[in-house]
Amino acid sequence: MSATLITLSQRPAGGVDPSVDHGIQAIVAGTSAAETCTTELAAGPWDFDNRPGYGPGSSMGDVLPTGAPRQGELPAAYRAAGEEELHERIRAAKDVLGERVVVLGHFYQREEVVTHADYVGDSFQLANAALEHPDAEAIVFCGVHFMAETADLLSRPEQAVILPNLAAGCSMADMASIDEVEECWEQLEDVYGDLAAVDADGRVPVIPVTYMNSSAAIKGFVGRHGGIVCTSSNARTVLEWAFARGRRVLFFPDQHLGRNTAKAMGVPLAQMPMWNPRQPLGGSTNDELVEARVILWHGFCSVHRRFTVDQIDKARAEHPGVRVIVHPECPMAVVDAADEAGSTDYIRTAIAAATAPTTFAIGTEINLVQRLAAQHPQHEIFCLDPVVCPCSTMYRIHPGYLAWVLERLVAGEAVNRITVPADVAGPARVALERMLAARP
Repeated sequence: MSATLITLSQRPAGGVDPSVDHGIQAIVAGTSAAETCTTELAAGPWDFDNRPGYGPGSSMGDVLPTGAPRQGELPAAYRAAGEEELHERIRAAKDVLGERVVVLGHFYQREEVVTHADYVGDSFQLANAALEHPDAEAIVFCGVHFMAETADLLSRPEQAVILPNLAAGCSMADMASIDEVEECWEQLEDVYGDLAAVDADGRVPVIPVTYMNSSAAIKGFVGRHGGIVCTSSNARTVLEWAFARGRRVLFFPDQHLGRNTAKAMGVPLAQMPMWNPRQPLGGSTNDELVEARVILWHGFCSVHRRFTVDQIDKARAEHPGVRVIVHPECPMAVVDAADEAGSTDYIRTAIAAATAPTTFAIGTEINLVQRLAAQHPQHEIFCLDPVVCPCSTMYRIHPGYLAWVLERLVAGEAVNRITVPADVAGPARVALERMLAARP
């Protein structure tokens, strides 16, 4: 589970501009021939804080649940400030706060935010980074809502975990609500009987497994029902853990990570029915559920669903010898067509380990791909999807919000604090602790 996080001093500068925002601004200005999925990405995210939806980007077509967190109006001074002014304000606030604050930045954050992060990593790595700073008064998590919740679960109670923009949710995580999962569990009990009953082999009928990309409420559900959390880097190890304890696995919210991982373990596709929460028995028959080994939730990542086999074929035709690496949240056909599939950290490590100049076609979020291209100028690195379309919700974190929350901390106020209720936090920590013990 351990991995090296990037610190400020470890970010080499290359000939490629790592800023996706700069590229989008050039597209809108007509000085770049590249294509973006929406020109609205050039606007400040505060333009969308009062609108329903995830905002412009890959998830803009997904349905935002009723009651999802909304961000209040960002003060005008931050909305009007230019890039350099915001950088100076962030640097000045961090200098004043010193070790009282630690800023965490996810791999998929825009470069203008990542440059100020003390640590950059995936959601699990950053949660661990938070643990390494028990004396910090505040943890500013530049990511999305479920990540900040996880940091709150693992940090000390008196530490404030802050999400710079409350509208930075996750459409995949929202695809499995606690009400839907509890209803699914009740229906499975009708099919399998007592779900806590142990058979002659010491296994229960079904073990719930949730991807890290889920709400604290879902993690709490899993913890209460003998289940476990997984990441994209330890999903196989977690499924092995679950199969040792249960006849079947209920895997949510990402169907593609579950399918790709179970398929690689030899589970037939016929034994992986989909659970659609809007249909009785998830849309499957009683017999299909009885024969199931892995029940896949009808959820997905809108970033990784954009990648296609046609894109891989085009990359191979135009770049003979290209090395294609995709994230396991991509659809099965894409993973099968690629040379390799692995987590964001796997992708980073694979590129860093390549000694000879190599052409890489990468199937994951554009901010990470662009940053890797800048960090490794000896390689040719490009995103499989030629259309610039970042994660809608990660892109809601802007330097303006980061400057605002840091300057409020300087003033003695912790705004946008994320707190998981105690009745949810207890069982959610149990599920996370099981994950920590299940090392690949």
